[in-house]
Amino acid sequence: MFCTAKPPGSVSPAKRQIKEVKETKITINCVTFPLPGEGPEQQLLKPDEWSYCDYFWADRKDPQGTTSVTGFEVLLQKQLKGKQLQKEMAEFIHERIKIEEEYAKNLSKLSLSPLAAQEEGTLGEAWTQLKKSLHDEAEVHLKFSNKLHTEVEKPLLTFRGDNFKKDLKKYDHHIADLRKQLASRYASVEKARKALADRQKDLEVKTQQLEIKLSNKTEEDIKKARRKSTQAGDDLMRCVDLYNQTQSKWFEEMVTTSMELEKLEVERIEWIQQHLRQYTTLRHETDMFNQSMVEPVDQLLQNVDPAKDRELWVKENKTGDVRPVDMDI
Repeated sequence: MFCTAKPPGSVSPAKRQIKEVKETKITINCVTFPLPGEGPEQQLLKPDEWSYCDYFWADRKDPQGTTSVTGFEVLLQKQLKGKQLQKEMAEFIHERIKIEEEYAKNLSKLSLSPLAAQEEGTLGEAWTQLKKSLHDEAEVHLKFSNKLHTEVEKPLLTFRGDNFKKDLKKYDHHIADLRKQLASRYASVEKARKALADRQKDLEVKTQQLEIKLSNKTEEDIKKARRKSTQAGDDLMRCVDLYNQTQSKWFEEMVTTSMELEKLEVERIEWIQQHLRQYTTLRHETDMFNQSMVEPVDQLLQNVDPAKDRELWVKENKTGDVRPVDMDI
């Protein structure tokens, strides 16, 4: 419901008082706000923290500009979006796992390749160690993928299960019910305000008619009209009091609930941060293991000795060490 305060139509003392209030405040969608520059300056509830409880009091138009979206609904949408983004991160890690598994599979397969298996000597030893390191590296990447699943992907998927959306709906219904109550109270205020204006106008008309002798209205009629006007004023004060009580209740619940949502968002961010840091930790460990597997290959490559390899090869494959000599006549 869209509720906007209406200016009073009379200039009686009671109405002048109401008008004075309305000049310093405005009611939008049944919520009363101070006009800019009117009244004491409001202080933030949590200065310098950009807290939810300070910045989501007004409603705003949806992207299509057709309906109003409450500030609280914006906070709820943030929670739902966070849940979706968390799920997408888990999907991303899952794709990363698939790449690691495929990489490990291909490394293991390549390590069994017979290519250059006949290389001999110190170079052959280095080549054999290099192929073995691929098999060991494959094991490292397979373990990395398994840890990614248990220590990163799974926690991201399981953090706040199906009950989370149900809890958000409870928050939504609670605040929405309070807004409906506030709208109902505001409607009662406007109805009472109109009734007061009608009673005051009726009293003024009867008083004027009596003064200029245009009516046979008696003093008793005037008193009766005055009582009704007074009663209408009392009714308006009662309705305004009930409205203010309801708005105060809504205000308190908005602060409490928005702080709860703020806490949930902090927990979500810290949870994701923790497990993405675990990803980088596992990644560093994988690099360290891979480096340790390359070191033996480096050592053997440093020990490659062409002269020694030639010696070994010649000893195994020599065909004779007696050289030819000149033929005699």
